[in-house]
Amino acid sequence: MIEYIPEPVTLGFTSGIAVVIAVLQLNDFLGLHIAEMPEFFFAKLVTLFDHLPAIHTGELVVGVVTLASLIIWPKFKTPIPTYLPAAIVGTLAAFLWGFNEIETIGTRFHYLLPDGTSGAGIPPVLPSLTWPWQQPGPNGVPLDWNLSLVIELLPAAFSIAMLGAIESLLCAVVLDGMSQKRHHSNGELLGQGIGNLVTPWFGGITATAALARSATNYRVGAVSPIAAIIHSLVVLAAILLLAPWLAKIPMATMAAMLLLVAWNVSEAPKAIKLVRQANLGDVLVLLSCFSLTVIFDMVIAICVGVVLAALLFMRDIAQVTQVKDISGVRKHVPRPLSERTAVFKINGPLFFAAADRVFDQLEHLSQGKQKIILYLDGVSILDAGGLSALERFIERRIQDGCEIVLADLQFQPLKTVSRSDLTPLPNQLSFTATLAEALE
Repeated sequence: MIEYIPEPVTLGFTSGIAVVIAVLQLNDFLGLHIAEMPEFFFAKLVTLFDHLPAIHTGELVVGVVTLASLIIWPKFKTPIPTYLPAAIVGTLAAFLWGFNEIETIGTRFHYLLPDGTSGAGIPPVLPSLTWPWQQPGPNGVPLDWNLSLVIELLPAAFSIAMLGAIESLLCAVVLDGMSQKRHHSNGELLGQGIGNLVTPWFGGITATAALARSATNYRVGAVSPIAAIIHSLVVLAAILLLAPWLAKIPMATMAAMLLLVAWNVSEAPKAIKLVRQANLGDVLVLLSCFSLTVIFDMVIAICVGVVLAALLFMRDIAQVTQVKDISGVRKHVPRPLSERTAVFKINGPLFFAAADRVFDQLEHLSQGKQKIILYLDGVSILDAGGLSALERFIERRIQDGCEIVLADLQFQPLKTVSRSDLTPLPNQLSFTATLAEALE
């Protein structure tokens, strides 16, 4: 079902996610030192605006230098990914300014190990293998596992699994658009499922594919699943070997890198192109998904976007279905017909959104006719709503003394009619395989 999400929806929520990511980085990029950001988007903007007088010059300089290196480095066209030299340049800028004045990973984050060891930055130890049911619960003590607790947790577990699957497949769809490739959804979910079964044994929590990381990974040259293995090895090395040095990276540098990530995730050129070239309905879907993602969250945005896109699609398809009087068209009707006989050709799907309008037009066009031929070779789909409207039209015309012939029904409409109560009635309703037979 994820494959049925239209491009305006994916562009809308990815652009919205990019804005959310970017706004969250302004606190560190500007050195505002806001202890806790509000939950809602507009409240975040107000808080940021209120704290603008407290901009830290040093951290702003570090952020700007990092951002400049991110923009300039790709011009050298080296195989080294942009973010590595940017992190080094940002750290050097902080060193020259004075580490004591610049907030870093080490000054922001601290850890306390079970043996009492404490430190700053990333704890340089690997997670240990433990039984998942011996992990501490919300109150810090292991949960008392029993059947009632398992039953209580099952709905939440199912919801998390479904949300994780949906988020990962949405991420895969977006990456398909970037890479012009096609993901294998079963492979994605199988790999994620196995990973999430192993993770709890090491104290981990549920993980999904992440749009920001995946887009960044692709843009720095990752083209195969091996990239994920390399990524995990780099994280392993960062924990065991590089933790003391990584603690020196300024938070402003991290924020600058994430601002570039947000720009890359947004796919702004593609979104702008769609706004310029697409019809009003697609633009409305994109802007709705973008706004809802920023103001509320991605789940609401996608649900509303898909429903809105589906409604607009049905409207467009319904407008395609047309009825035309071809009684005088010699290509279809070789010989002139009497004034009381008419041939009407219906083109397009006869489904609930189009059927009532089409048969209202037929009611008007068929006034005063005694013999009516409905030429249906252009009707590819006939649903329950279309069948109901057709039956009402036939019933009314027969009551007015008309004879009706349904000609050249295609496979799906014929199968639908065969299940209905429509059966041939002498001098009232007939079915023919071709228009020529109907004219005879």
